[in-house]
Amino acid sequence: MKTLMRRAFLVTVLCGATAALAHHSFAVFFDPERIITVTGKVTEFQFRNPHGEIALEVQTKDGRTETWLVETNAPSFLRRRGWARDSVKIGETLTIEGWASRDGKHYMRLRKATRADGTVIGVPLDANYDPGKED
Repeated sequence: MKTLMRRAFLVTVLCGATAALAHHSFAVFFDPERIITVTGKVTEFQFRNPHGEIALEVQTKDGRTETWLVETNAPSFLRRRGWARDSVKIGETLTIEGWASRDGKHYMRLRKATRADGTVIGVPLDANYDPGKED
């Protein structure tokens, strides 16, 4: 019986640790003082918890292709701002504005997404938004 209880406890702790690592602080990964913009073709859109993701294929000025990963808010937050599971289509071109990663990788946090025709997806976050206090 003790062995079974220990195993159950261990599984619970490990599962909880994995979930805690999946949801991270904005300030650890993103620079709230550095907003950047990238334009590219969507290769993936994940509308999931704890954060959604958009993957973009971006053409550089010298003709190379870079893959950028854009982290979004949680689906519940996105829904309140007018997003849906089908808001982004694979293959469409988007311009994403957001906070740059601290480590210089091709990784950013979504602030605003705009389609090639100029249509903004959902309601963008305003200039007074504090990204460290959202979800």
